[in-house]
Amino acid sequence: QVNLVESGGGSVQAGGSLKLSCAASAYFESFYCMGWFRQAPGKEREGVATIDSDGRTNYADSVKGRFTISRDNAKNTLYLQMNSLKPEDTAMYYCAADRWMTSAQALNNADAMDYWGKGTLVTISS
Repeated sequence: QVNLVESGGGSVQAGGSLKLSCAASAYFESFYCMGWFRQAPGKEREGVATIDSDGRTNYADSVKGRFTISRDNAKNTLYLQMNSLKPEDTAMYYCAADRWMTSAQALNNADAMDYWGKGTLVTISS
């Protein structure tokens, strides 16, 4: 049984920063790819950032230069540092992991990810 638990969400003003964390209960090093996805009210889920086990990263165009994804295999934890936050970043953010896809494949194939957390809410006010 694999559990992914997100934390770090909250409410901040535009221009602020948040750091999300995702703790995995097991098999962290077996995940070839991990990533952050988000879903805003009334919108489809979208890929935000993904990272391979060898550290290669991919980002949605909307967050490039503002968000940074990283993973700490020793701590079984995935991170998302979010800077220069905008109201349009408001969404439920989900952590996901996959055993097979590359980070490039995963960014636009959320439905194919093997494991999901329950999400953490990020609200950005203007």
